[in-house]
Amino acid sequence: MKITALLVLKPSSGAGGSSSTSSGGGSGSEAVVLANGTDVSHFGYFQRNAAREFIVFVARTVAQRTPPGQRQSVQHEVPHASAVCPISVEYKVHSYNRNGLVAVAFMDDHYPVRSAFSLLNKVPILFLHISVLDEYQKAFGDSWKSASADATQPWPFLTDALTKFQDPAEADKLMKIQRDLDETKIILHKTIESVLERGERLDSLVEKSSDLSAASQVIASLIFLTNVCF
Repeated sequence: MKITALLVLKPSSGAGGSSSTSSGGGSGSEAVVLANGTDVSHFGYFQRNAAREFIVFVARTVAQRTPPGQRQSVQHEVPHASAVCPISVEYKVHSYNRNGLVAVAFMDDHYPVRSAFSLLNKVPILFLHISVLDEYQKAFGDSWKSASADATQPWPFLTDALTKFQDPAEADKLMKIQRDLDETKIILHKTIESVLERGERLDSLVEKSSDLSAASQVIASLIFLTNVCF
């Protein structure tokens, strides 16, 4: 079980399914990355940069399309390519939008969904509130509301959380306290394509994305075409 990334984002106005996002990944409809903690050490050295770029790209795409008050889980593949055979690693991308502030987590398929949302969402444990969104607002207040560009400085809490919560039992302790999470409807999408608006194409978003280098776009195109190496 593995957590690869935790991010906090601010969707642009009109996020969550309105007509303003239906045209695709233009610069006016991209979510702003407020904080980014990523561990790609399990990728090959030459694949790490592409993996980081894909994580940001997918996080923007999912955050922009998670309506306020909703949780989503999206199955996605992050490229783990070699020069001979482009392959991908499957992840669950979990997102939660709380009043316009979105937390996104990339976990492998074995990481419990309840544990993932316990980490993203507000969960009381003793007299503390431990969650990505609560800790972000405690550290930065409402400054995120005026953010218009990606943050460049690391946020230590995410770095620490990537280490502490690699063991889902840590998140399970929080999860057990928040019993009503079991009763919360979570939208599960089979693939990232299913979270896109009608008329949107993932390959088109890839082409327009400023998060992906030319090399990463080539890898993405190969992965979209086939997941089988001959």
